[in-house]
Amino acid sequence: MGTSRERADWLEEAVTILRRRFTRLGYTVPANVRVSFGWPRGSHGKGRAIGQCWGAVASTDGHNEIFISPELGVRGNASDEEKVIASCRILDVLAHELVHATVGVEASHGPLFKQCAEKIGLTGKMTATVASEDFNRWAATVVAGIGTFPGGGLTEVGRKKQTTRLLKCSCTLCGYTARVTNKWICEAGAPICPADDSTLEVAA
Repeated sequence: MGTSRERADWLEEAVTILRRRFTRLGYTVPANVRVSFGWPRGSHGKGRAIGQCWGAVASTDGHNEIFISPELGVRGNASDEEKVIASCRILDVLAHELVHATVGVEASHGPLFKQCAEKIGLTGKMTATVASEDFNRWAATVVAGIGTFPGGGLTEVGRKKQTTRLLKCSCTLCGYTARVTNKWICEAGAPICPADDSTLEVAA
């Protein structure tokens, strides 16, 4: 599969081509847009995001930052048809995020967003748009020109669920024990023994 540079180049080329579609349909994507292949905030669990746009106001150098989830990568053993379908999906998610950059993230998924999204060929629920038949036909021609996305995806398979570790705290005088998260120990210190009024010792 492709290198990080090849993936970045593909996304940049896709943005350039999508800009032309937006312009043809009466919208101007701002110049200050960057796109990355990485986990958006809220990418895990129920209702996880597969794309996200952060407005320029949140960027220290004034860019709209777009993230496309690695979940949307192309499987290494995918057929040619599956690679095209996956690449077209990346294009329509990218288009959704470019709508945010175009109308302003403060517009959320309201009327301004809906008007632009539907004009460029996105449909369905505005918080989770999908490509219309017209957009998919257009996207297929784009993929035929720039190739399928040169990168695999990430899945939850084999990923150990992270749990909060509780640290054991013990009283050296009476043996009283308690378990506390590292967060509270860092913010408030080790707990006090209710029997001896002494600070519990945190196990290494």
